[in-house]
Amino acid sequence: MEGGEGPAPDLPARSEAGGSQRTSWGLLLTGVAGGALVALYAVATPFLTPALRKVCLPFVPATAKQIENVVKMLRRRRGSLVDVGSGDGRVVIAAAKEGFTAVGYELNPWLVWYSRYRAWREGVRGSTSFYISDLWKVSFSQYSNVVVFGVPQMMPQLEKKLELELQDDARVIACRFPFPHWTPAHVTGHGVDTVWAYDVSAFRSREKRP
Repeated sequence: MEGGEGPAPDLPARSEAGGSQRTSWGLLLTGVAGGALVALYAVATPFLTPALRKVCLPFVPATAKQIENVVKMLRRRRGSLVDVGSGDGRVVIAAAKEGFTAVGYELNPWLVWYSRYRAWREGVRGSTSFYISDLWKVSFSQYSNVVVFGVPQMMPQLEKKLELELQDDARVIACRFPFPHWTPAHVTGHGVDTVWAYDVSAFRSREKRP
């Protein structure tokens, strides 16, 4: 009787392995499809976004140097991070590799699905989250670090939104374009790779001065 009961425990293991394999194949196929759609979206966006959004925010992938500069501005920082308009997820994934719990908000569902695939492929799926959402409908009050790849038309309105929502210990990192009224605590990079870091406590203390 003991010999007949031996093989039974192997069945769940095989079932779990099969399920894991199917999940991996599903993520891989999502990544392949997502990569093709990201390329198509990058071409089509400049023509489609003016009709779909009040403020045109085209998807332009971050350069390796921009990511490096963002990571530099995050050194010695703590807390959670959010990328406002996360695109293909590069900033979120890089932040997760630095130990942050990182979140991305992006309006385009294809980019969100592709970002999830990339996070899985890079081994940081457990510390990243990506959501399909309009940035103007999300509160960022729970985040200590905010990364923004914006355009000049949106920066004044976003500046007011973040002023109202963020805690005093938060840091805002702007890429490509600075905020119009804040004074950066740190600046690094040149040209399109320039990154500005703003500490909320610093500009709030200046506002309180008589």
